[in-house]
Amino acid sequence: MSPNHVRAKQAKLIRYFRKIHRVTGLLLVVFFLFVAVSGILLTWKKNSGGLILAESQTGTTTRLSEWLPIDSLHTLALRVYHDSISAESVPELSKIDVRPNKGMVKFVFEDGYWGIQLDGATGEVLHIERRWSDLIENIHDGSVLDHWFRTDGGLKLFYSSITGFALLLFCVTGFWLWYGPKRMRRRMER
Repeated sequence: MSPNHVRAKQAKLIRYFRKIHRVTGLLLVVFFLFVAVSGILLTWKKNSGGLILAESQTGTTTRLSEWLPIDSLHTLALRVYHDSISAESVPELSKIDVRPNKGMVKFVFEDGYWGIQLDGATGEVLHIERRWSDLIENIHDGSVLDHWFRTDGGLKLFYSSITGFALLLFCVTGFWLWYGPKRMRRRMER
């Protein structure tokens, strides 16, 4: 093969990668903005001064033997939810975060991203919070789409797969957009 033919073939390959890179970037720029911005916010959540993630409060004792049973704390958390957040809705519990070293239990609810921190021993309300970090995390991984459209994980899988494969494609095409011209120049110098 002649050097001109090899160079033309390499130039065609670089143009092809540039086109893939450009078109994919234009189609997926919104996805990448959501992933990038939410990733930055998640990185800063513990250093946001309570704006993104509320500080974990401290209860009266760390000795579990002095704590109320979890079902009693759950009942208290539901009462607080109805009294302070929404009397109409029936909250769906997402998770219970037990912090023995803080003497505290967090009850996290699905709708509205609400969290209630209770003293493990007394059941006293330590903090009621809007859990923005959970919303940001759901935006970051795409599960917010499943939540909004009431689907069972398929949209998150699609969203995460598309952004992951696109990022991989950008790595490969971006490398060739950088390396291809260098390789062509080196061959021309021979």
